[in-house]
Amino acid sequence: MADKPKFKFETEEDKKAFWHSTSHVLADAVKRLWPDVKLGIGPAIDSGFYYDFDKKEPFTQEDLRKIEAEMKKIIKENLEFKQVLLSRDEAKKLLKNEPYKLDLLKEIPEEKVSFYQHGKFIDLCKGPVIKSTGQIGAVRLLSIASAYWRGDPKQPMLQRIYGISFPTEKELADYLKKREEAEKRDHSKLGPQLELFQIFPESIGSGLPIFLPKGAILRRIIEDFWKVEHEKRGYQFLYTMHIGRKSLWIRSGHWAMYKDSMYPPVKIDEEEYLLKPMNCPFHIHAFLSKPRSYRELPIKYCELATVYRYEASGALHGLTRVRGFTQDDGHIFCSPDQIKNVLAETIDFNLYMLKAFGFKDEEIKARLSLRDPKSEKYLGDAKIWETAESALREILKEKGMKYHEGIGEAAFYGPKIDFLIEDVLGREWQCGTAQLDFNLPEKFNLTYKGADNAEHRIVMIHRAFLGSIERFMGLLIEKYGGAFPIWLAPVQVKILSFTDRNIPYAKKVEQQLREAGIRVESNYDPETVEYKVRQAEIEKAPYIVVCGDKEEKANTLAVRPRGQKPKFGVKIEDFIEQIKEEIAERK
Repeated sequence: MADKPKFKFETEEDKKAFWHSTSHVLADAVKRLWPDVKLGIGPAIDSGFYYDFDKKEPFTQEDLRKIEAEMKKIIKENLEFKQVLLSRDEAKKLLKNEPYKLDLLKEIPEEKVSFYQHGKFIDLCKGPVIKSTGQIGAVRLLSIASAYWRGDPKQPMLQRIYGISFPTEKELADYLKKREEAEKRDHSKLGPQLELFQIFPESIGSGLPIFLPKGAILRRIIEDFWKVEHEKRGYQFLYTMHIGRKSLWIRSGHWAMYKDSMYPPVKIDEEEYLLKPMNCPFHIHAFLSKPRSYRELPIKYCELATVYRYEASGALHGLTRVRGFTQDDGHIFCSPDQIKNVLAETIDFNLYMLKAFGFKDEEIKARLSLRDPKSEKYLGDAKIWETAESALREILKEKGMKYHEGIGEAAFYGPKIDFLIEDVLGREWQCGTAQLDFNLPEKFNLTYKGADNAEHRIVMIHRAFLGSIERFMGLLIEKYGGAFPIWLAPVQVKILSFTDRNIPYAKKVEQQLREAGIRVESNYDPETVEYKVRQAEIEKAPYIVVCGDKEEKANTLAVRPRGQKPKFGVKIEDFIEQIKEEIAERK
């Protein structure tokens, strides 16, 4: 091919197709260099791609450079990606020497099996892909890891190669620069270092974090603030169970749309149950618990509810990609004439929550997520969708908000407004969302009695502001590099003794701070005060207090604000008052 059409690297779909195509090039390069290697899977992930290989000898860093050079040759060849459809028998014959691909083939229901080919290399794939290998302007292989086939410890251990690619060298250089900075702030490293959370993949399981005491404090602060703000705005709290009948999610439509993201059913008393993947059907039943009148509307339910969704092992990362997470979920049931006001209030509340935790206007992006008219995955009539989409677009325009439209990003039951936060790598994470739903009220026959004494169809709004508590904590750790503002800091003051003889005075100060509601941690070990200060700085405490002979004699403190020089002769009561003011102002 001579023509290299420029690739639009804009939407999430664009990037996924681009990175997935690059994974094909990676697999081709490996097979060219080591023809006996067996292929696993090669998906696009949040930032880049990976491919799993079964190779007797471990890949080395030198091997990565060889593979990268081979990939560049394939890219230079500008080979066209072509779809090839084969019968099941033809597919089996083609894959006879690829046991992992044959394993995948068993789960493909279609009689015609989709492959994509570039040059002589062909891989099991349903797409989408880019037009040609030449559209890949720059590529870098980043790391090697181990992964069980299908994430199952009983299956063979494969070698996973991670990589990243872009249409231009400049985009790759910018990414690598950001990645270097991101590694310093990576919450998956900082979290365990700061004793916030830990993951035990070999014993508990991948994607299942445990919050340690300091992380539990941070989480409690977030959740307590969330609860107080919801109470102020008239929300009613719910608690729902962790499992429910499979038939519930069949009725809601979630099973048909998302069963691949759910865990297999569990049989209880001849009935199939699912680990809860989402909360909406439970909140719907709270609404259905009694007849409703127009006088009650809008009814606003909220819940901090743990849900469980399958994530491929290669996509798991720290707290941002987990298999069990807590949604800050909410559902509003209103009449059609209340939609505008309710959505406007919901958007304002969402932005207030994000800004309260320190995210600025320029860090928050709005997206109007619409259906893809070509797709069949959406419920309901096209006219209902057009009405809902127009209502959301109008609200955004009335509020004067900048936004972009995401075709195909809508929920299966309705369009939505999403609020995205960009991390240090430039990746966008959905936190807030407000989703307008005319479809589930139809499925569950949700009605209210109007002023005319007749039954009317309810409108449902699904909303979350932080997305999930786990992901939001991961973003907060990276935003602040673990150096949280004092109101969020698990340890607000670290107290150090200068010598052993100062310990009784330091303990007295510690008790005064605790009684004032300040979170304190102490270090009375016999090391030098310089060593203890360095340790406290690594732990990123907002204030370090040293109690020595001078302080004890004057009944004062030596206070070192984070990143500043120490202040001497600080009165205890003044210090307590200062911290209380900073907490109240969420500094």
